[in-house]
Amino acid sequence: EKDEPGGEVRVTYRELLELTCRLGNTLKRQGVKPGDRVTIYMPPCPLAVASMLACARIGAVHTVVFAGFSAESLADRIQD
Repeated sequence: EKDEPGGEVRVTYRELLELTCRLGNTLKRQGVKPGDRVTIYMPPCPLAVASMLACARIGAVHTVVFAGFSAESLADRIQD
């Protein structure tokens, strides 16, 4: 569900799997390997979920940071 009332997005398991695989392949093409660390900075949405699953699928460690953090707080979380 989105922040606005009535704003929801429905995704089937098949659509989620396809998006996850595409994102995983994109990450691999960008040089992300098992054990690499990835920070996902995006609002809660199906794409964010697929991004987390894609990292797990290729063996990359991920952390999620949602919007609203200051630049310093974001840098601290990335560094951690």
